[in-house]
Amino acid sequence: MGDPIEIEAILSEARKNWTQKELADLLGVDAKTVSRWETGKILAPRMVGLAIRELMRKDIDLPKSPIPPSVSGGDFTFIDLFAGIGGIRLGFQRQGGKCVFTSEWNTFSQKTYVANFGDEHEVNGDITKIEASEVPDHDVLLAGFPCQPFSIAGVSKKNSLGRAHGFACDTQGTLFFDVARILEEKRPKAFLLENVKNLVSHDKGRTFSVIMRTLREELGYQIEARVIDAKRFVPQHRERIVIVGFREDVGFSFDDLDLPDEGPRLASILHPEDGSESAEAPFTAGPKAKVSDKYVLSDKLWAYLRAYADKHKAAGNGFGFGLVTPDMVARTLSARYHKDGSEILVSRGKKNPRRLTPRECARLMGFPEDWKIPVSDTQAYRQFGNAVAVPVFEAVAALMKPRVMALAEKDAGRPRLFAA
Repeated sequence: MGDPIEIEAILSEARKNWTQKELADLLGVDAKTVSRWETGKILAPRMVGLAIRELMRKDIDLPKSPIPPSVSGGDFTFIDLFAGIGGIRLGFQRQGGKCVFTSEWNTFSQKTYVANFGDEHEVNGDITKIEASEVPDHDVLLAGFPCQPFSIAGVSKKNSLGRAHGFACDTQGTLFFDVARILEEKRPKAFLLENVKNLVSHDKGRTFSVIMRTLREELGYQIEARVIDAKRFVPQHRERIVIVGFREDVGFSFDDLDLPDEGPRLASILHPEDGSESAEAPFTAGPKAKVSDKYVLSDKLWAYLRAYADKHKAAGNGFGFGLVTPDMVARTLSARYHKDGSEILVSRGKKNPRRLTPRECARLMGFPEDWKIPVSDTQAYRQFGNAVAVPVFEAVAALMKPRVMALAEKDAGRPRLFAA
C-alpha cells in the first residue's frame, strides 16, 4: 500500500477533472471502490496513485468521445434536492433539462410532485440518510435548501488522510452540509441554490459567509449571487437569493439575465368569474365559475383583522392585512397563508374580501394551468407559500444552459487516464 495522505491528495486532484463514475471507469474498478478510497474506508494500492499522477502529467492524444449518455433524454441532467413540489425543476425542465434524482422529505409535497412529474424515478426522502455516492452523476445540482444557523466552530478538525475539510467542520449538522458533500463527491458542472433574501444577514452574516467560503474555497466553484424579485415575472413581490456556481469560469453573470420590462398584474391570475373559464371544483362553481363562498372571510375574521390592523397603525407599526385589486401586485405569499390569508386578500368592494384559491396561488407562483393539486387547501397553501416563482428559474436556467452545454462538450473531449 502507498502513503494514504499522498494517494488521497492525488485522488482529490483527479476528482477535479472526473466524476467518481468516470474515474472508476477509467481505472477499471467499481465506483464504490473509488468512494471507499476517497473516504478512507480502504486504502488504494500504491500503483493507483502512481498511475494517476504520471498519466495526468501527460498530454494523451485520444479521439474525442461523444457527450456521455447520461444526458440522453435531455440536453443536460440535473438533480432536485429539497425539491418541494418541483418549482425549480420545472424551470430547468422547460429549458431541456432531465431530472435524474429527487429528494424531498415532506410526504404531502411528494404527493404533489409525483402527481405532476410522474414516477420515472423514486422521490427519495431524507437526504441526510443518502450516501453521496448513491446520487447519480449529473450536470447541474439544484437545491432550495432550508436556512439554518451554523454552530460556532472551535478548532477545525482536518481529515486524518490529509484533506482539509473545512466545510465538514463548519457546516456539519446543517442541511447545507448535504449539498456540499454531494458537490464534493459528484463535481457537477454547475449548481443553483435558492433561499430567502435574509440568508445574507442570517446569524449576523455568518451563515452566508460560511456558505460562500465553502463553495468558493473548499469546493473551488466560481460563484455569482443575486437577490431577484419575482415581480418582473408574476404579480407578486417575492425576493429570493439565487446562488449559481460553475466548476470553471464560464463568464456567467446575472447582469445578462433576461428580465421583462414590466411585470403582470393580479388580473392575470384571478378567477374572472364571468364564465370565460370553466368551473373547477372545489375552487369555483356554476356557469360563471364563481369563486366558492368558503374562500370569503367570515364576519368575525374580517372584523378581527381590521381591529388588529387599526391597533398596530395607532402604535406606528406597519402590521396589517394586504387588500388587493386586479390592477395591483401582491405581497409575498407565505406558508402561513392558510391561517387567515391576511397578506393577500382580494377586495370585493363593500363585501367581505376573500382569500386566493389554491388555483390562483398556483398561477401567482407561475405554475402551469394544468398543475395538479391533489392535496387539501391547507397543504396546497403551505406548498405554494414555500415554492419558488417558476418563471424566475426558467430564466436563470436559460442563462445557465449554454454554459453547462459548453462544459459538457469540453468534458467529452477530455483525455482519459487509460484506454477503456
